[in-house]
Amino acid sequence: MQHGALLLALSKDEQIIGIGSGTTIEYAVEAIGQLTEYQPGSLESNARDLCVKYNLELTSLDIHHKLSVAFDGADEVDESLTLIKGGGGCLLQEKIVASSAANFIVLVDERKCSKKLGTQWTKGLPIEVVPMAIKPVQIRIKEVFGGNPLLRPAGTKMGPQLTDNGNFLLDWHFDPQANYDWHKVEDTLLHMPGVVETGLFIGMTRKVYVGNLDGSTRILGE
Repeated sequence: MQHGALLLALSKDEQIIGIGSGTTIEYAVEAIGQLTEYQPGSLESNARDLCVKYNLELTSLDIHHKLSVAFDGADEVDESLTLIKGGGGCLLQEKIVASSAANFIVLVDERKCSKKLGTQWTKGLPIEVVPMAIKPVQIRIKEVFGGNPLLRPAGTKMGPQLTDNGNFLLDWHFDPQANYDWHKVEDTLLHMPGVVETGLFIGMTRKVYVGNLDGSTRILGE
């Protein structure tokens, strides 16, 4: 992805920048690190190692509760710029950072773009759930929506994966051919006792930078 295209998204007034933990986010961090006017700026970040690598000062939302702009990746983005995020398990903190920014900009490669959610990202919609509610929430999702909400395993050790907040993750495998109203889906999920957050990011971004496989960049939402 071209750094020049990313830098066009920034203005000189945007000193407090949010950085998520998506796999493409290093492009943004590297580009920001090249701008001397941003060196004294601060970031709210789940990607602390990257920020340290590029000499960007860290802060927190306790200190800077309003961000000028936030950058993050996505697991999938559809034609209406609705996102699925949370493949890495940081959906709650990423949504907090994104919602604290006046401008939320998403960076993906072209393989993450689809007409309908679930066609490119086939690992399910991440849903963060408090541990004691896992089974009731699984049952309720099946009753309301069908599909298969699976408890995400830790992978490198026994047991389920823990989020940064000590919760479990369900990956809801839904029918990508179904015509879901994602606003209603999210509202229904968030009203299930025990559900903390979902990986649906609806209406949160107005601009998505897409890195094409040929090295060029295009912008969705303009």
